[in-house]
Amino acid sequence: MKECHVVGERSVVTTAVDAPRDRHARRPAELLKAYAGLIKPRVIELLLVTTIPAMLLAQRGIPSPWLVIATLVGGTMAAGSANALNCVADADIDQVMKRTRARPLVRHTVSNRHALVFGLVLGLASFGWLWATTNLLAAALAVATILFYVLIYTLVLKRRTAQNIVWGGAAGCMPVVIGWAGVTGRVDWPALVMFGIVFFWTPPHTWSLAMKYKDDYARAGVPMLPVVARPEHVSRQIVLFTWLMVLWTLLLVPATGWLYAAFAVLAGAWFLVLAHRLHAATKRGEKTKPMKLFHMSNTYLMVVCVALAVDSALSLPVVGWPF
Repeated sequence: MKECHVVGERSVVTTAVDAPRDRHARRPAELLKAYAGLIKPRVIELLLVTTIPAMLLAQRGIPSPWLVIATLVGGTMAAGSANALNCVADADIDQVMKRTRARPLVRHTVSNRHALVFGLVLGLASFGWLWATTNLLAAALAVATILFYVLIYTLVLKRRTAQNIVWGGAAGCMPVVIGWAGVTGRVDWPALVMFGIVFFWTPPHTWSLAMKYKDDYARAGVPMLPVVARPEHVSRQIVLFTWLMVLWTLLLVPATGWLYAAFAVLAGAWFLVLAHRLHAATKRGEKTKPMKLFHMSNTYLMVVCVALAVDSALSLPVVGWPF
């Protein structure tokens, strides 16, 4: 295998890496699998997990099942569009990183041109679908999210700053706002609080993964925080954002019931303990297991979202403001 060189802010591969190369997906099933890989379904699952609780909270009950399905379909198309376009823009670094070498554009099961068309068509379809089935605000927010993720995060922030995921992660926060807008036709303060929860959750989630794969990111020329900063600084930042996230979840309590409040506190305490343990081990120079925090972060978000969904679906008495 030849060397991969980083030139400026973009990585250039001087020869093919030893990844499998399938020039054509010959069978329909293979082609379908390749296009499914472009939209990154596991990432979309996480986004949809946050959309449903936002819609239930906006209704403070159970919205029309059709509205929920329509919003999820439109959101899936929008997220799939953003992810497919991201694959096109990041094809060079995906080829260098070990954990992304199996992606369709690296294996050449889908051409860059076809992936680009696919992403653009999905984006246009998401706008038309959401406008027809929900409202114009939700549709416009979906398109704005695609543009931000591709043009701001992927093309500008990702390869230029260690704060890439902090600000670029805002795109992953938008499904809650889109879901809220789909129900109400507007954006109210609880939607912005939910946006903030996901916003503060994203850095600990992503940096713990990047700690594990920092050599991958370094080889690709992506300045993720663990690549450019000392491990102790990274773990300190993880603790800081975890505290911000947990405290931010409490801002939603006045619009929810006791069930959400209890789980927000308990799950938040659990996350904080693991974040502090990671930081303590890092300061002592011990071998750490950042992937434990990464996997736990997914569980944490799921627990908080499920608690919010159940609390809202049952229409439990709202705690309200203390004044």
